Amino acid sequence: MLRDPRILWASPHGFAFLVFKMHPTSLSKYRPFPAVALPDRTWPDQTLTHAPVWCSVDLRDGNQALPQPMSIEEKLDFFDLLVRVGFKQIEVGFPSAADTEFNFLRRLIDENRIPDDVTIQVLVQTREPLIRRTFEAIDGAKRAIVHIYNSTSPLQRRVTFSDASRDSIKQIAIDGATLVKQLVPSVPRTEVVLQYSPESFSDTELDFALECCNAVIDIWQPTPERKMIINLPDTVQWTTPNVHADMIEWMCRHLSRRDSLLVSLHTHNDRGTGVAATELGLMAGADRVEGTLFGNGERTGNLDIVTVALNLNSHGVATGLDFSDLQSIRTVYERVTRLSVPERQPYAGELVFTAFSGSHQDAIKKGLDRRGRELAADPATPWGVPYLTIDPQDVGRSYEAIIRINSQSGKGGVAYILDREHGFDLPKSMHPQVGKRIYDLADELGRELSNDEIRDAFFEEFVNIATPLDVIDYELIHQTGERGLVQCKASILIDGEKKAIEGHGNGPINAFVHALEGAGLKDFKVTDYRSHAIRGGSDANAAAYVQVQHDDGSLLWGAGVDPSIEMAGLKALVAAWNLLHA
Repeated sequence: MLRDPRILWASPHGFAFLVFKMHPTSLSKYRPFPAVALPDRTWPDQTLTHAPVWCSVDLRDGNQALPQPMSIEEKLDFFDLLVRVGFKQIEVGFPSAADTEFNFLRRLIDENRIPDDVTIQVLVQTREPLIRRTFEAIDGAKRAIVHIYNSTSPLQRRVTFSDASRDSIKQIAIDGATLVKQLVPSVPRTEVVLQYSPESFSDTELDFALECCNAVIDIWQPTPERKMIINLPDTVQWTTPNVHADMIEWMCRHLSRRDSLLVSLHTHNDRGTGVAATELGLMAGADRVEGTLFGNGERTGNLDIVTVALNLNSHGVATGLDFSDLQSIRTVYERVTRLSVPERQPYAGELVFTAFSGSHQDAIKKGLDRRGRELAADPATPWGVPYLTIDPQDVGRSYEAIIRINSQSGKGGVAYILDREHGFDLPKSMHPQVGKRIYDLADELGRELSNDEIRDAFFEEFVNIATPLDVIDYELIHQTGERGLVQCKASILIDGEKKAIEGHGNGPINAFVHALEGAGLKDFKVTDYRSHAIRGGSDANAAAYVQVQHDDGSLLWGAGVDPSIEMAGLKALVAAWNLLHA
């Protein structure tokens, strides 16, 4: 039998370890991406201290990547969502490409759905009929960004434009900008802002990208009061984020009329580094960011604006975007796009604030408990909880979903669930005993346990255990003249035999222990006792926890629940005794 070349090693037990890699002969197809000659780069020393101008391209770039594009009504819902989030620039589509796109924009304008402080953006290739149709679409909008583009990279010039020259490609950009400028008077009610993109900037020679951009700038003649946008799209990620940052800094240094420009980023995610490329691009001097909610877009997607904005928030930087109810935003997004936000998507995924690991759970529980004490002393205490970069409540998530239990979980996580979800504040030294039994159960079942299953297992294994010892009835008599002395009379069932017992002590538990000793049950002693009212449950219920030590030195906890706090304590003692003698 032929050996699988991917098998690195096979164990004598039959386990094979596979290595998935590109075939060595395939590597000859690829070349390293050239570095940028920028020895005096400054971006590595910069810090992000303010937010960029945000532009959502969900309704265009995101929509065109959907297996089933949004209907007009769905696009209207999404537009309203983007406005609520706080976007002031929204690319609404490619109105010259299809009637649906054109009609959607006309509805926004004709129905006065665009707030006065929101600027719409429309995309159009640098082709005369398409540009003219675009101006028909934007007529009447208060303010519109007309975004023209043409491909400039050597690969696009060779393949898409059949070996076109650099001069002919630059002329396309010049002709497009000239026509836009000529058509501005045709929409007198609309303030037009020009945006130009050398498409595939990420793969274009920097000197040629600069030529094309400066040629358009010379035609538009922007001023510091009337700026234009130069968008430098990372249309396809070819290299690492640091090289992208070098490219942005180089362009920012050499563009004409830099004080009259907004330099914009539009990063895709082909290498999985869209967020990093954007953040470094901003450090390199860019002013503006285009992206989508949750990174929807062609191939591996666009930049996820949610991640970049919340990354800034996590450093105390205001962004102007409101993601305080991220779940409702996600709900609308998933409904209209028919896509799902991955469970591990930063900030928005179902599991991103969830810990299964026992050590993580313990650290989070300790951190949240400590934070509660610190806030009581100083409400301005900065956020600081292990493994949680932000407070989940700041994006509309609850603490109850942070710790979940599977076979990898630990004692702290189980105690956290029992406390937060069910109101049982277990003594610290009880955590290992309860935690081990619960995560052993998860291991037996081979899956995560629900919060209710954790509660049920806790009751089954530790609460009111009544075999082989059970309390049938009891009476407490507080002695007069002797401070704190209690007489306990009880009826118990031990190994199926009913007995009447009696004892004295300085409290109900102590008196009951002495009563058991009088019945010959002398091989243990009580080493700890705690009790409390059960939070979130019936006002009549109390919980008690008793630790007992066997003569052989072993320690075990039991728990009791009863409307009477005294009876809860006795049940906890009985449960502990039964577990000790199981």
